[in-house]
Amino acid sequence: MTNAILVLEDGRTFQGASFGAEGETFGEMVFNTSMAGYQEILTDPSYAGQIVCMTYPLIGNYGVNDDDVESRRPWVEGFVVREASRIVSNWRSTDSLDSYLKKNSIVGIEHIDTRALVRHIRDKGAMRAGISSVESDPKALLENVLSSPEMQNRELASKVTVSKQFAYQAEIPMQSGIAHVSSDTPKFHIVAFDFGVKTNSLREFARFGCRVTVVPADTPASDVMALEPDGIFLSNGPGDPASMKTVIEEIKKLAETQTPMFGICLGHQLIGSAFGGETYKLKFGHRGGNQPIKDLTTGKIEITSHNHGFAIDAESLPPEVEVTHLNLNDQTVAGLRHKTLPVFSVQYHPESAPGPHDSEYLFERFIALMQTNA
Repeated sequence: MTNAILVLEDGRTFQGASFGAEGETFGEMVFNTSMAGYQEILTDPSYAGQIVCMTYPLIGNYGVNDDDVESRRPWVEGFVVREASRIVSNWRSTDSLDSYLKKNSIVGIEHIDTRALVRHIRDKGAMRAGISSVESDPKALLENVLSSPEMQNRELASKVTVSKQFAYQAEIPMQSGIAHVSSDTPKFHIVAFDFGVKTNSLREFARFGCRVTVVPADTPASDVMALEPDGIFLSNGPGDPASMKTVIEEIKKLAETQTPMFGICLGHQLIGSAFGGETYKLKFGHRGGNQPIKDLTTGKIEITSHNHGFAIDAESLPPEVEVTHLNLNDQTVAGLRHKTLPVFSVQYHPESAPGPHDSEYLFERFIALMQTNA
């Protein structure tokens, strides 16, 4: 077993063992509190530029498969676990986590005190870090950590987005294989901006019988409207929303067309910014499948899946935009809607991959909004 070290930018060092690919990697150190769903987390483009630590102590016991990926490849910069299971036991499994990371050149470290690491991040805040199985000197690795980019003001959507638009062909995993979902008479045509879109978001629209066209992150508003959408979806994605000023200007133009618009995660932050709101970096972010959210329009509480390090400042929103959802852990804005335009958004991931299914009603709200606007 090869030794490995993890060094945070404040000099805190953890000694462990290498798993996955050997080498060296750098990124913002964050943690996820989900107990399962590690393959969906690895392939979530919102984690681009980040090293992810799983708080649950045993990761990898059900292996990986070809159906649970949320994008075309893993995007995490590195992976940190207490123990990577060498035993894989699941009828759907096609590979082990260790092998999967090796094949995708993802550097990992195990056998460190993940509780101490997470408590440190909670106390000091998310920060840059490095993992290495080839450099044993913490001071030398720290120098490279300090020269790596910070997440604030970093634009990453352009790194993960598709290069050209395409029509999404829905594929729903079935026990006997893959079932292709199609409709000769789709209910609505949705144009989905790929800032780092997860496949399950697209599947949700397909389940409602919608036709989906996915477009790159930098697609101009005029090109979107030329596709004659019934609705516009702004996806999740990585990076600092404040760095995406050109995209924000295009979203303003799209909102003025009064085409129904639904945003999640980064898309939510961009919608808030388009209406004049300001975003700020959270101390250590929200990442996991256990965040309690209150829907202020119904009074209901839902347990939700999150993956974000930035939030919208409620005080900066104009009077025509109202907060619809609150995170009950820290009272941050978790949802908003425009009072006169058919635009709404949430900070979390209603597509539930991984995570609970409490928030699937938001897709129904979007469908209802398009029906009203038809």
